[in-house]
Amino acid sequence: MSQFRVIARNFSSSSAVQSAIKNVTIIGGGLMGSGIAQVAAQAGQNVTLVDVSSDVLAKAQKSISTNLGRVAKKVYKDNPQEGEKFVTEALGRIKTATDPAEGAKNSDLVVEAIVENLDVKHKLFKQLDAAAPAHAILASNTSSLSINEISSVVKRKDKFGGLHFFNPVPVMRLLEVVRGAETSEETYTSMMTWGKSVGKTCITCKDTPGFVVNRLLVPYICEAIRLFERGDASARDIDIAMKLGAGYPMGPLELADYVGLDTNKFILDGWHKKYPNEPLFSPIPLLNKLVAEGKLGVKTGEGFYKYEKKQK
Repeated sequence: MSQFRVIARNFSSSSAVQSAIKNVTIIGGGLMGSGIAQVAAQAGQNVTLVDVSSDVLAKAQKSISTNLGRVAKKVYKDNPQEGEKFVTEALGRIKTATDPAEGAKNSDLVVEAIVENLDVKHKLFKQLDAAAPAHAILASNTSSLSINEISSVVKRKDKFGGLHFFNPVPVMRLLEVVRGAETSEETYTSMMTWGKSVGKTCITCKDTPGFVVNRLLVPYICEAIRLFERGDASARDIDIAMKLGAGYPMGPLELADYVGLDTNKFILDGWHKKYPNEPLFSPIPLLNKLVAEGKLGVKTGEGFYKYEKKQK
């Protein structure tokens, strides 16, 4: 229930901030992309959600519709007709496409939310740079790759930046607005204003590994894994210590299992390759072993802990 209160607060506050960005294209119909599409549509913006898979788009539309219905029941619990209107109007602002170039041709802002692979992102942004209007801002939702490296293939480097949302997007209030080396002041201001218009609390960060949250969070998780790997304390005691001693809602090893051990390894490997002399980014044999064994955390039923499969 608390999640829906946050969504409702974001929805009600979004109308207070006006953004010059009215037409938004989201590339990627997964959890992140569909969440970004939802908050933009709730804020009154026209959204084009793009994915190469029509099945993914259909699933995204269904998920957005369900989530909007839940929001409406909370926000308009005393006025169901207004709730129905809210859902209908928000869904009416979202259209879908399977061609990124076609989807971006009338956009003010294009947000990429696809796989964390630099080559794939480069191929996509070359298309978008050629297809999007000259005034359009291009942004990546990357959580671990360099904004400068992603933008190296586009001509409009002054109109490129990072918009790092957190999952689930409609619930999580934070948006990291990342400035690349050539991001203009106008582009930065537009991204900040747009982020506030969709109900987010925006912070600014330079193009540093992991930005703010993951730059602190990933090494924290990794140090907990190393602590456990050395046999200094049990997994349970490490997690209890950080919850009761530091006031964290989840312990670091619980969080690693929740995020996915493969995701943690992917980020760590990428940072280690780029910064081989940084000890915080060194590979962890135990993490590599668990991933190789397919023990990825909650999603596979086992990581640092074992999890019972949910009853259908």
